[in-house]
Amino acid sequence: MTVDPSLILRLAGRGDGVTADGRHVPLAAPGDSIGADGTIFAGPHHQTPPCRHYPRCGGCQLQHVDDDSYAKFLRDRVAAALTAQKLPVPDILEPHLSPPNSRRRATLKAMRLGGSVLVGFNEGRSHKLVDVRQCTILHPALFALVAPLRKLMGQLLGRRSLATIQLTLADQGADVLISGVEADGLEAHDALHEFAATNRIARLTLDEGHGPEDRWAPEPVTITLGGVPVPLPHASFLQATKEGEDALVQSVQQILEGASDVADLFAGLGTFALALAPGSHVLAVEAARDPILALRRAANLRQLPLICDHRDLYRRPLTVQDLKPFAGVVIDPPRAGAEEQAKTLAQSDVSVIAYVSCNPQSFARDMQILGSGGYHLQWVRPVGQFRWSTHTELVARISR
Repeated sequence: MTVDPSLILRLAGRGDGVTADGRHVPLAAPGDSIGADGTIFAGPHHQTPPCRHYPRCGGCQLQHVDDDSYAKFLRDRVAAALTAQKLPVPDILEPHLSPPNSRRRATLKAMRLGGSVLVGFNEGRSHKLVDVRQCTILHPALFALVAPLRKLMGQLLGRRSLATIQLTLADQGADVLISGVEADGLEAHDALHEFAATNRIARLTLDEGHGPEDRWAPEPVTITLGGVPVPLPHASFLQATKEGEDALVQSVQQILEGASDVADLFAGLGTFALALAPGSHVLAVEAARDPILALRRAANLRQLPLICDHRDLYRRPLTVQDLKPFAGVVIDPPRAGAEEQAKTLAQSDVSVIAYVSCNPQSFARDMQILGSGGYHLQWVRPVGQFRWSTHTELVARISR
């Protein structure tokens, strides 16, 4: 059967549509056809982008494709990474797709341009700033701060300065960390306090180059993980959406069900450790000092069976001897993966591993290492927390 060479068959890793004859076409969806002059004729999976800034804003790359194609893109990314390592592709479960307007953390930029102040995201592959007036990914509580931040930055920004604004939705409301501005003097102090009070900010922090300094913090700021409020250090890592976190936690709990002793590697603030602690004895290992101290404090207050270890797993991975007590391991490394830790895991007697990854390529490399030690990849569930982006996360069940 001859396939029309102008038909878009799939999406490439960066989101371009790929025709039957191998051409890459930006902003094309599977099922589209491409005219001789490059015109895109929309097919059944092409949708109208919901945001007026698309595709100029670099926050999204796939708003023009429907959910079926987006889910298939996530599955294909996982399968391609495994195939590149010459690994068999296991069952790939139905992906989780976080809903629109659910992102609970984001980093914005702010700058002065002529007489205006811009607040938003960079254009794709550019340092140009898109002044966002609409956003279909940010949680409404965070997007509601964009206009007030634009006003505040007009009072704080110098003529040529560029500021970074980190937003996180905590239990008490929005946690705002601003870097790249100075706020000396009574006028700046009053502007900060007016912004924080008017918008009911949970915590407002400035980093003027010497580390974060709280300018407004009426009460301690926490984030609830596994039903436990955990003190929230500045700029801490959280799963991008609550829905994505829930999907990952549920899968990890399913994988490690029945394991009485579990090691949580690259534990962060305890997203998985706290969810597992009610039914297991958990060792949580994390290199960053502030998160592991916050987790220890929260666990101690609840008297949970959880031990915290401040340890850099890149320089000092758990040894085979260290891993002997554990029937199960959950590992959630940064994008670089966990090559050295995977090597000792491959030699261990751990029965089951829940591997959470934000990079299918490094996951596949680590899976090859684990496979050399006798482990088998049973299934993978892709997770699309970064809605309409090419960023692909996953959770996998690996066992002997």
